[in-house]
Amino acid sequence: MTSQRILILYAHPCQHKSEVNSRLFKAARYARNVTLVDLYGEYPTFNIDVDKEQQRLLEHDVIIFQFPMYWYSTPSILKEWQDLVLEYGFAYGQDGEALHGKTLLCITSAGGKSESYQASGYNRYSVRELLRPIEQMAAMTGMNYLAPLVLFDARSACDDERLDAHIKRYMQVLQALSDNTIDVERASELPTLNQYFRPMELRHSA
Repeated sequence: MTSQRILILYAHPCQHKSEVNSRLFKAARYARNVTLVDLYGEYPTFNIDVDKEQQRLLEHDVIIFQFPMYWYSTPSILKEWQDLVLEYGFAYGQDGEALHGKTLLCITSAGGKSESYQASGYNRYSVRELLRPIEQMAAMTGMNYLAPLVLFDARSACDDERLDAHIKRYMQVLQALSDNTIDVERASELPTLNQYFRPMELRHSA
């Protein structure tokens, strides 16, 4: 299969406090076919270069939004990026087919435990439900939307030694995307992409 080029758009407004996403972002440097963009680092005043960002999109097959969940959504620069970069005539509307057939994936961390992200839980909705606006954006721009990869209970991930396992799964995701071996239909239907890679983890630990 033809390898795919991956663009990771990383958004963390308080990187000096990051215990999870900063380590994932650093690990991604060792992945193949990956371009890393630190949006807050590149655009500290939110003066986003639309032409540059659109060219990045054209040059890649897989787009990843990587961020910690802030108030059940993305950090603000990712919304600003969408508002400015995904223009009519480029990403949607008449002749706006530049993103058709590309893949979009959210990789995020959440402070609550997985059971709190359900109808009967504290947060009332699943992470996938909370990210519906991004899923609809993918649909409107003709992209294939995969279920999000989520690290739950992120604040304690280092203390209870779950972070290393999550980094391993993160790298598996990047490799599978690069190798174009993910079953897009199945990965798009799951609540989270965590379930997709669980059997792989079990095989590796056997």
